[in-house]
Parts: sequence; structure tokens; C-alpha cells
Amino acid sequence: MQKQFSGKTWKFGDNIDTDLIIAARYLNTSDKAILASHLMEDARAGFVDIIHKGDIIVAGENFGCGSSREHAPVAIKEAGISAVIAKSYARIFYRNAFNTGLPILEIEQADSINEGDILEIDLEAGIIKNQTQNCTYPFAPIPPFMLELLKSGGLIPYAKAQNVTQ
Repeated sequence: MQKQFSGKTWKFGDNIDTDLIIAARYLNTSDKAILASHLMEDARAGFVDIIHKGDIIVAGENFGCGSSREHAPVAIKEAGISAVIAKSYARIFYRNAFNTGLPILEIEQADSINEGDILEIDLEAGIIKNQTQNCTYPFAPIPPFMLELLKSGGLIPYAKAQNVTQ
């Protein structure tokens, strides 16, 4: 996982639930490519056709609410989204994102980021630079263990690297 990255933003509102991220009708597969191909299709038709590797989702409050499904952060990550920035997250989505190696950041100023803005994110410095608007947003430091999960690519790769057995 990169410690610094940049990308174009795609904006969503409040209460984006896991069914909007990846609809329940696709939960009969664990194929990451299939999940990624249906990312956000009920929230914005054709979304996967307009995003590029490294792009960033920006949302309002309570991102990832609804049912607990790891499929949601898996689909986001596999589609090439480098990070999600939101005002707040549903608790289970927050943990599922780190468990799958998807960086998610909480900032109060998410509303001030416009769709299409180019952001640079420095995970270790805790800074988001909005290159389009020429401003910065600090975010709360990611707890060390969660940063280790991201660096490892998620909980399972982390456990394997630690020689944790079942």
C-alpha cells in the first residue's frame, strides 16, 4: 500500500448504504472483479465506466451504513478507488474497510470538496491536499494497528505475515 497517493474525486451524499455500494443481488459471488464491475451502479449508473485507478470517493455522513458486508469495501478497492473520504462512517464498514486494506479517512470538511477536485493524500502525515482548491485538510491519525493492516493489504495478509495460524 502506498503511503501517499493522489486522484480525482467522485462525490456522494449522506447515508450511502452498503446496498448502494454493491447491491445485494451480487452477493452470491466472492469474485472481486465481478463485485468491482457493479460498484455504485444503483447510486450512479455507469460509475465503473468513468472512474480511473487511484480515484477517490468523497461522501457525507454515515458512509457504509446498512448491512454488514465485506463485499462493499472489497468492491471499492478492487475497482481501483484508492481511498474513501467522508464526514463519518458506519462502525462496521469502518472496520471492514481496514480489514480489507481500503484506506478510509474522516474529515469534517468533506462537503467543501467538489467532484472532480484532485486530492493528494499523505496517510502518515495526516494531510489531504486539495490541489484544485489549493487548500489542505488534516485528518485524525490512523491508529498504528490499522495503519499496519493497510500496509499489509488487510487483515488476512497481515495475519499471514505474522504467521498467525488457525
